[in-house]
Amino acid sequence: MYLNRELILQLLAEKNLTLVGVTKNVSAETIKELINLGVKNIGESKIQEFGEKYPLIKELLETSHCKTHFIGHLQSNKTKKAVELFDVIQSIDSEKIAVKVNDESKKLGKVIDVMIQVNVGNEQQKYGVMPKNVVEFYNTITSLSNINIIGLMCIAPEFPEDESEKTKSYFKMMTRVNKKLNLKFLSMGMSNDYHVAIEEGANMIRVGRRLFS
Repeated sequence: MYLNRELILQLLAEKNLTLVGVTKNVSAETIKELINLGVKNIGESKIQEFGEKYPLIKELLETSHCKTHFIGHLQSNKTKKAVELFDVIQSIDSEKIAVKVNDESKKLGKVIDVMIQVNVGNEQQKYGVMPKNVVEFYNTITSLSNINIIGLMCIAPEFPEDESEKTKSYFKMMTRVNKKLNLKFLSMGMSNDYHVAIEEGANMIRVGRRLFS
């Protein structure tokens, strides 16, 4: 496995864009290389896997001020560990999980940054708050004192490259929703569609496969 250094440096140079390097199934040594290239945010979707790598990269994370993002579906019984390991939880998708994250953060004496996951495509197999309910959901959880809502996140439906206009429509929807809340981050776009997401207003992208080979 080697790093696509040219792409990484290109994305890091983009103004007003936060690159979250997705490091699922990536070794601790390769993560260290990624951070040393200048990546300040890494994302993981499996708590147990990241928990095993964390002690090996903890010191570098601290000295480089690199933030850790949880980007997978958060189960209630893994909330405590997620709050311990991660700086940002991007996948808040229910009031129950928001309250649980808040309670665990309070126990640790921290305020954790979170993002609301939006099921932008209304897909049964995906998690998230429906677009029409995002503002109401935000108002419901914004009073929780130990979470700090910094943005919205989505995983857009997948279409072939020649149907990118369909993908654009979902990213446009996310941009419209966020205009109602004016949150700092709009996390959308992954390895297969990040370029479209950037065109439609994403200021945070989550890229994994394209960064590694």
